[in-house]
Amino acid sequence: MDSPQTTLRKIEKAPQTLRDIVQDRMREAIIDGHFAPGERLVERPLCDQLGVSRTVVRETIRYLEAEGLVEIIPNRGPVVARLSWDQAQQIYEVRRQLEGSAAAACAEIQKPEFAPGLSRALAAVEASMSDTEWSSLLQATTEFYQLIFLQAGHSIAWEIVQRLNGRISRLRALTIAAKDREISGMSHMAAIHDAILSRNPEAARRSIEAHITDAAATAERFLKEPKKDPNDTYLLERDIHHG
Repeated sequence: MDSPQTTLRKIEKAPQTLRDIVQDRMREAIIDGHFAPGERLVERPLCDQLGVSRTVVRETIRYLEAEGLVEIIPNRGPVVARLSWDQAQQIYEVRRQLEGSAAAACAEIQKPEFAPGLSRALAAVEASMSDTEWSSLLQATTEFYQLIFLQAGHSIAWEIVQRLNGRISRLRALTIAAKDREISGMSHMAAIHDAILSRNPEAARRSIEAHITDAAATAERFLKEPKKDPNDTYLLERDIHHG
């Protein structure tokens, strides 16, 4: 006699491996400013703090190097990468092109069930604004854009964005809560949301461009401002985070 079939619950999200957890914690520590730009990443203290082997730490450092968050300096070893205005400009231009195209396509071809999901994602971003930990806000923001890219069918473009995500998150942490922005980051994201759901491709593209232009101008003020100390960018980030 045939045995009855068992229905298994679908795995929505694969469990994190130890390496994934360490990568997330190290990435968050860099983005949140716990490690200053230019600061050495010494294996032994990291192993002790995280409770993992040197192999895991070395793998993590290599992974974060590929994301542009860490650089290897000859005769010095791994350090937290500095983010220059020239690099930031290039990142914002990539975002302008890829996000603008994805938003326009999403506005045009979105499926009916897409709207509630995007609205929930926007609400998650807003709810995270008051969190003391930046990781929740940055994760919610990433998920908002991921929905747009995947609904647009721009999966390869999303892969490119993901490769830049560490540096994008550093820039977001630097700009999203700046007090002197004429239009807040949250207001920009709401405009993107509304333009896409109104099925207006040109308005969606313009809302992305306005958001990127504003964020870039904010980042430029911090990254191009003369520094008395090489770690002042780190201090500015901490002021924004906790001010």
